[in-house]
Amino acid sequence: MRNSCYLITLEKREGRVLPLSTPIQEAEMADHPQETFIPDEASALETVVVPRTHDLGDNFEVRRALPSRQRRMVGPYVFLDQMGPHLFSPGRGLDVRPHPHIGLATVTYLFDGEILHRDSLGSVQYIRPGDVNWMTAGRGITHSERSGDEARANGQSLFGLQCWVALPQAHEERDPGFVHVGKEALPCMEGEGVSTRLVAGEFLGMRSPAPTLSPLFQLDVSLTPDARLDMPAEYPEQAIYVAQGVLDLGRDGRFEAGQLLVLKPGKGVTLAAADGQPLRLMLLGGEPMDGSRYLSWNFVSSSAERIEAAKRDWQQGRFPAVPGETEFIPLPDIPGKPVRYP
Repeated sequence: MRNSCYLITLEKREGRVLPLSTPIQEAEMADHPQETFIPDEASALETVVVPRTHDLGDNFEVRRALPSRQRRMVGPYVFLDQMGPHLFSPGRGLDVRPHPHIGLATVTYLFDGEILHRDSLGSVQYIRPGDVNWMTAGRGITHSERSGDEARANGQSLFGLQCWVALPQAHEERDPGFVHVGKEALPCMEGEGVSTRLVAGEFLGMRSPAPTLSPLFQLDVSLTPDARLDMPAEYPEQAIYVAQGVLDLGRDGRFEAGQLLVLKPGKGVTLAAADGQPLRLMLLGGEPMDGSRYLSWNFVSSSAERIEAAKRDWQQGRFPAVPGETEFIPLPDIPGKPVRYP
C-alpha cells in the first residue's frame, strides 16, 4: 500500500509562495539507505531517522522526521516537520492556505521569524521565537498560516518546527480550541552553558501551561560548546531532534542537524555539543498512545471511517471557515486507505 502522508509543496503567484498538497510516496518517507543506523546491544539508541530534505520552491526546505518508515510515532507525536532555515526576500512569504484537521493538536514553535495564525474559531495570533501555538483540532478545525504584511514587505528569515500530537480516544471528538503561550510564561532552566524552555508537558521537574491532554513533553535545549545536559528516561518513549549543530552522544557517536534519534525505553543519555559549535535540540516524547491511529492528509483518528468522513466533509464544505480567508487547499487525490500507526 502506498503511504497517504502529504507534504506541502509550493507554487509562485503574484510574488507570494502558495502551498498545495501533494502526496509523499512510501519511498520518499524512507531514510537514506547509506545512513541507516544499526544499534548494538549497549547502545541507548533504538533507531535514527534521517529525513529527506524537500525543496518546496524558492529554496524553502522542509525535513519530515515523523512519520518515517523506521518510526511512525514517539509517544503521542505522529508528525514532526522542520521548516527552514530560510530567508524570504522582500515581497515573498509563507502562505499556508486554510486547511482542516481532526483528532490531533498542532504544536508550532519557532527558532527564528514569525507566522500569523488564523483559524475558524476566530483566533488571529502572531507566533514568534520561544512562543507556543497549541491548536486542538478535536472534531474539526480549519486554519491558515501566513507571513504578516510587514514581514512579507521587508523579507524575513523563518526557522522552526511543527509537530502533531494525536489526541487520546476520549478527546478525539472534543470541541476545537486554540491557546497561545508566550515565551515569558514557559518554564525555563539556565546555567553552566545550558538553556532550556519547556514547550509542553512535564520534564526535568518543570510543567508547561500548554493545554496537553496526555502525558508528554517537548523541551527546547540550547548548549554552548563546553556544556552538557543529562536527559533522564522519564517517559517510555523519548526522542531527540537535532535542529542545529552536531550532537555528541559519546560511544553512540555524533549526529548532525536534521536527524531524529529515538531512545530505547528506560535509557537516558548525556547531551553535549561537538566540534566547538553551539547546539540546538528539541527533546520530545511521552506515554504510548491508547491504541493505534490512522493518518491521512491532515487527519488523525483511531477510526479509518472517521477520516473518510472528514475527507467528505472538507470536499463538501462542511468544515467551518476561517474569517477573512477566501482561499483553501483542496483535498488531494489520496491513494489507498488511511495508514495505520504504529
